[in-house]
Amino acid sequence: MNIPLVDLKIQYQKLKKEIDKNIAEVCASASFILGPQVEEFERSFAEFLEADYVVGVANATDALHLAFAALGLGVNDEVIIPANTFVATAVGVMETGARPVLVDMDPETYLIDLKKIESAITSRTKAICPVHLYGRACNMDVIAKIAQKHSLFIVEDVAQAAGARWKKKRVGTFGQFGCFSFYPGKNLGAYGDGGAMSASSEKLAKKIRSMRNFGSEKKYEYPQRGINSRLDSIQAAVLNVKLKYLDQWNLKRWEIAKKYSQELKPLEKKGILKLPDIVNPETHVFHLFVVQVDRRSKVIEFLSKNGIQAGIHYPIPFYLQKGYAQLGYSKGAFPETESASEKILSLPVYPEMTSSQIAYITGTLKKAF
Repeated sequence: MNIPLVDLKIQYQKLKKEIDKNIAEVCASASFILGPQVEEFERSFAEFLEADYVVGVANATDALHLAFAALGLGVNDEVIIPANTFVATAVGVMETGARPVLVDMDPETYLIDLKKIESAITSRTKAICPVHLYGRACNMDVIAKIAQKHSLFIVEDVAQAAGARWKKKRVGTFGQFGCFSFYPGKNLGAYGDGGAMSASSEKLAKKIRSMRNFGSEKKYEYPQRGINSRLDSIQAAVLNVKLKYLDQWNLKRWEIAKKYSQELKPLEKKGILKLPDIVNPETHVFHLFVVQVDRRSKVIEFLSKNGIQAGIHYPIPFYLQKGYAQLGYSKGAFPETESASEKILSLPVYPEMTSSQIAYITGTLKKAF
């Protein structure tokens, strides 16, 4: 078999008629920027999230940047973020001039260690940015309590967890903003870059609508500073089709994760492999199925030779790389994040996977060991 990490081709074939129709409508109308399809998606996604306000933007990195900027953050301000995250979380903070302050991960969840957040808070801390990594919802009860105690904003990074819930409430709706990515490989993916923001108030939503469009509410008038970050209509057209299937796809991802765990449990019992928690279908939507193995490079090589594409999310923590040396962190700063980065391995997971593909992957993994 040849099994990719994510198979976007098979998904397109299943949705081809609907997607082609929506894209053709955009092309026929020539309404390519902030058109009717964008407005429809903003309404539909708000309804899906059970939120009052959603604003489409160009990508999730811009969403994070706009969120912190709209809240007034800048030079000398600090934002708490997890050390174990994609670099975009830090970039969103740094684009405002503020400084990301990192907190190590919980080794069981891969999410920010809730017990270490308060010790990282200083007089300069203005916000907490929990990241619902790999599709797993953070404990928003604890984070909200900490934020309230210290009068901090909450900006959620939901780039990998669209549709997940924490205690029946969709993640992305607990703070001032929720920031979403529609990069093609995401659970809800466009056919290019795309993003959105949920906002907790009409005032904040209105501000973002202006800031995403150069700071303009009326053409050629700029009462505030902004950037160019607009969700285009073709991407919205694709998202309008896919959104209808998101809950169904997320449940399928969870079922795949459960099958993986059942098949690979014997390896975990032998101490050969570490599995993620299978909490429940709403708390974890399994954007990624991440295990830990020793001799990872050898395992990846064996899988590749047998037609299986695996990934690493992420092989080198971003704060240890040259581009982010200015943050001042050195090796050993976050031992749990660094230890995991040497062992984590992402197995293929997408809603269209078959039982035979799962059996082939788990069987090949057993042979590898």
